[in-house]
Amino acid sequence: MKFPQVLTSTNGSFTIAQHGYVYNFREFEETVNMIVIGEKINTSRKSIAEAVAERDAGFIIKTARDQAEAGANYIDVNAGTFLEKEADCLCWLVETVQNSVELPLCLDSPSPAALSQAVKRHRGEPMINSISLEADRFRSLLPVVTSQPCHVVALCMSATSMPTTVEERARVGAELIGKLTDEGIPLERIYVDPLIQPVSVDTGMGAAALGAISRIMNDFPGVNTICGLSNISFGLPERQLINRNFLALCMAYGLSAVILDPTDNKLMATLLAIEMLLGRDEYCANFIDAYQNSRIVG
Repeated sequence: MKFPQVLTSTNGSFTIAQHGYVYNFREFEETVNMIVIGEKINTSRKSIAEAVAERDAGFIIKTARDQAEAGANYIDVNAGTFLEKEADCLCWLVETVQNSVELPLCLDSPSPAALSQAVKRHRGEPMINSISLEADRFRSLLPVVTSQPCHVVALCMSATSMPTTVEERARVGAELIGKLTDEGIPLERIYVDPLIQPVSVDTGMGAAALGAISRIMNDFPGVNTICGLSNISFGLPERQLINRNFLALCMAYGLSAVILDPTDNKLMATLLAIEMLLGRDEYCANFIDAYQNSRIVG
């Protein structure tokens, strides 16, 4: 079977050629609608921690560029394992990564002090990961997320407990949305994280997260949802298989953004295929283009 050939011109418009005919279509974005945050620059990974400790800019730059070339829209930077040195390490990561790729960053830390310094080093609008209903965390992070335009990850963690049901997640998410919009943060800049927990601990956690994504997206048109994908498979064999299938379900339930490893070719192929099947890839152009560039792996 011969697949149609996608020809992209210098101005971003494209044609599809098949059976001797050439069809011209409007400009399209090469990136998919799902927002992808590349997760690999996290000092919980031994190689990243060593590179940060040694200020090995070359290693960090290659990791950032690999993720950007694989389709990331944001690069996550996390230096949380350095504790009292976190702020310095996070600022170094911000400068190193932004000097190598033209992408915004997801500044990933529970520390208001580290985030307040890192956000000053960031060029453009970062994503801040994350704020929650925990009283101290909300109070101390609020000045950070309102100090300049940014995108905010709102983690569905209440002041007293970790939610387990759809209803608990939806309630915490609604309260966070209300508090943040009251502070002037636009709804479309809020990314609610339903808190993905391992199904190895409780097999109901996958369904609860999916239900929360659907409920939040339906109750608050214009808001976004986000998740750290790999948490779902923690403690289980064949984690990549589980992650790919859970990603497909999350997308079908309305997920807007995902934190994952974009250099996982099978995972990104799944993402492209689901975007196409959900009607978000006009003329299947992104999928066909990825196939022709050997980025589709079955």
